[in-house]
Amino acid sequence: MIRVLALSLIALLAALPTLADEKPLPVVVFAGSASQPPLEEAARSFEKKTGIPVTLHLGGSGTMLSQIRLTGKGDLYIPGSPDFLELAREQNLVEGEAKTLAYLVPAIIVQRGNPLKIKGLEDLSRPGLRIGIADPRGVCVGLYAVELLVANGLEKKVRPNLRGQVESCARAASMIPLGTVDVVLGWREFESWNPEAMEAILLRPEQLPRLAFVPAVKVRGARNPAGAEAFMTFLASGDGVEIFRKWGYLVRESDIRPLAPKARIGGIYRLPAEWR
Repeated sequence: MIRVLALSLIALLAALPTLADEKPLPVVVFAGSASQPPLEEAARSFEKKTGIPVTLHLGGSGTMLSQIRLTGKGDLYIPGSPDFLELAREQNLVEGEAKTLAYLVPAIIVQRGNPLKIKGLEDLSRPGLRIGIADPRGVCVGLYAVELLVANGLEKKVRPNLRGQVESCARAASMIPLGTVDVVLGWREFESWNPEAMEAILLRPEQLPRLAFVPAVKVRGARNPAGAEAFMTFLASGDGVEIFRKWGYLVRESDIRPLAPKARIGGIYRLPAEWR
């Protein structure tokens, strides 16, 4: 499979358009920051290997989708969950087959050493605990946080402890190192972004209704569709896979299944009206 992807990448590179001075057109990517560290490294590696620049726009998956819609720009969309991929398809903003780059697991994120001795989801209802989440209306990890609380009957008990809803996964992950909250309902993968400052507490398998994956898909009407395809192929190839692994991401369904054998992977969750 990796050999086939490598050969495909070579063929795609030969078809790339160029600017008037013969420089390759940049690949413009709008991406959820759920995969920010590996995407930034992959963009640098891709440009070094191919000479093709990658322009990354990072933020909440919903905000990035709005930017594509409002500006009419972009070659590749990489949201942090399948929910926003489906929304992009509903809005007719993307086309073609999506590639799955990695998987994401909801988890409780605390300070390194877990000073408050948080053991599980039920502890989040502890009076006085400061809990951070991302805005579920436009950020993948916030949407999964709400789904998690509702599925486990903890929404009413935990909601009084919530302290703001930030606008991206990156901002959610930063709340622990900055000390603005005690706990974040985030992705397991946040720990590898800053392992000296935070750690992930995994939930019991039966508490996880759904797991996420990071898809990549071409934007409809992309200025550089060949570049988008080439970067997608690179991300799904051996080099791209190793970068995601380096940052602590699970890249195969067989890797993620032991953490939640009965959880759905993919699909969408409609945010309850009281959270909108």
